[in-house]
Amino acid sequence: MTNPLLISQGALPDFAAIRPEHIAPAMNQLIAEAKSALETVTAADFPAEWAAISRCLDVATERLGVAWGAVGHLNSVADTPELRQAYNEALAQITAFWTELGASEALFGKVDAIDTERLNAEQQRARELALRDFVLSGARLEGEAKARYAAIQERQAELSQLFGEHALDATDAFKWVIPAERAAGLPADVLEGSAAEAQAAGQTGHLLTLKMPCYLPVMQFADDRGVRETLYKAYVTRASDQAEGEGAAERDNGPIMEEILALREEEAQLLGFANYAELSLATKMAKDPAQVNALLEDLARRAKPHALQDVAALRAFAKAHLGLEDPQPWDWTYIGEKLKEARYAFSEQEVKMYFQAPKVLAGLFKLVEKLFNVYITQDEASVWHPSVSFYRIVRPLPDGQSETIGQFYLDPEARQGKRGGAWMNDVRGRWMRPDTADLQTPVAHMVCNFAKASTDKPALLTHDDVITLFHEFGHALHHMLTRVNEHDIAGISGVEWDAVELPSQFMENFCWDWGVLQDISAHIETGEPLPRALFDKMVAARHFQSGMQMMRQVEFSLFDMRLHQQTGASVMQTLQSVRDEVAVLPSPSYSRTPHTFSHIFAGGYAAGYYSYKWAEVLSADAFGAFEEKGLSTGDVVDAETGAKFMREILEVGSSRDAMDSFKAFRGREPNIDALLRHSGLVDADNSIEPA
Repeated sequence: MTNPLLISQGALPDFAAIRPEHIAPAMNQLIAEAKSALETVTAADFPAEWAAISRCLDVATERLGVAWGAVGHLNSVADTPELRQAYNEALAQITAFWTELGASEALFGKVDAIDTERLNAEQQRARELALRDFVLSGARLEGEAKARYAAIQERQAELSQLFGEHALDATDAFKWVIPAERAAGLPADVLEGSAAEAQAAGQTGHLLTLKMPCYLPVMQFADDRGVRETLYKAYVTRASDQAEGEGAAERDNGPIMEEILALREEEAQLLGFANYAELSLATKMAKDPAQVNALLEDLARRAKPHALQDVAALRAFAKAHLGLEDPQPWDWTYIGEKLKEARYAFSEQEVKMYFQAPKVLAGLFKLVEKLFNVYITQDEASVWHPSVSFYRIVRPLPDGQSETIGQFYLDPEARQGKRGGAWMNDVRGRWMRPDTADLQTPVAHMVCNFAKASTDKPALLTHDDVITLFHEFGHALHHMLTRVNEHDIAGISGVEWDAVELPSQFMENFCWDWGVLQDISAHIETGEPLPRALFDKMVAARHFQSGMQMMRQVEFSLFDMRLHQQTGASVMQTLQSVRDEVAVLPSPSYSRTPHTFSHIFAGGYAAGYYSYKWAEVLSADAFGAFEEKGLSTGDVVDAETGAKFMREILEVGSSRDAMDSFKAFRGREPNIDALLRHSGLVDADNSIEPA
């Protein structure tokens, strides 16, 4: 049988056909081909020419990357014991090859010897970044140092994978059936779904899990404090020494985190950096850890007075209206929802009735089509689950024809064996292929964890879910709308990590526009769009607890940065130190949130979680251009400004520095004031500092 992972050039993975037994033979063959290509281009008689190297080596490594990317994707969205075993067995050799490639002194020398006068601007930029990355990947290390660097990479890959597995397994392991009388207060769709889950398990009542479509509504709406407490404790102790239940001890991520941190510190020192934070920032917009810490500490200083006011309001309301004299951690989300309902006369559940998933998606597509002059249509491809859909983006041409510029998969629903959270990843990048001279168009994955549709009704999204969908589509647009033809700098490839969130957070702003909300909303029963009165209440409540939310993100970001700046840092001691400085709500001693902080221990955000706040400054300021246009036209969905954003931000990939792209769009460097205004951290007199 043909192995579906031996993907022909330009083809998409046949996800439905991929089986665990395909992984080892495919990876063995593809790695052998890539190694052979590496040997060929590093031979003394091989020309130091960009096109020649690309035709031989890049073609082989891209084929390997697409195939391994398909395996890694399935490992995240359709995990099974068999797939996990096959993935882990292949991981070491995959990591070893990429480490060998990145640290190849011979390849480094060959690329360095290329005559730049014979390169176009894109090739010159790609070569510049490649040479930088060679150095950061150990190409200048020798002997024992080089061998140790390779061993560190392999071990880190193993540990990161294990960290993610523990987090997923700990989340999936929790299942608790409660009787109907203890489910009071839960929204109708959550009651319906949890009852169906219980029935499927052969039980009566409501089956609760730690998946976000269940966990969050329980914390928001469940009247039973005991139910909230049980779920809260299970959630914040996942994959830790504080977790309970069968197999909990084997899933403790504590030792894994400590080893990962030690390896990162050793890696940084091998490469000549004082700590891992400095190494991480070598490829980012931020100059050094001091600049990042200054931004975070400035945000904390500005936001903390607002956050303390938020907490005082919660305490007063809890005492006066809920009879809670001493609220506990599992009460705050519930109190916040009740206070918001009382203060603004609406609930998240009321808003949710207007956001049917298909309608939201159609409205999102309409927005993108107007902003960027493209069209999105349903397409067909092999998928890994029946709920996954596939789409094509086309651009009209002056002669009346059209061209495909990208495609994407959408996997919206939470399910067993699927990693939590939401993300965008690439299937393949845009590339003027050197082997065929054909233009390869980009393809993306968009993955969310929303509630499931029932047999007779579409899934309903919270407004936060809507924001998440727009966020991930911003990433996908960045990947798919690029016009760069060198795949290493096309789309999201090579973009500074603290700028990569700019398009995603930019798209979130449209979720607060009245016109856009009219296009994406339709009541589940009446079909009517979101009423103006409810929208006005949402806007009034937009900055509800914004001080607390800002401080929470600053806490995560400072924790991450300081953890990677300190020698031999203790995870929990560092977290407690940061909490003592910036937290406005106490956390129980058993809380172990770092143990599932996959962004920094199993993702790409190590010493980079601050990127969300850094890029939020960029995105808020960028959206300001649309707001300014809207003052004269009455509509922020402006095609002219959208065309400029696409031209200066989305299309250029990493063909120039992100700051240069921002300045090309905005005409100046970014200003923090827009973020503070968008976050509601300004006073009535429009001053930035709290009174």
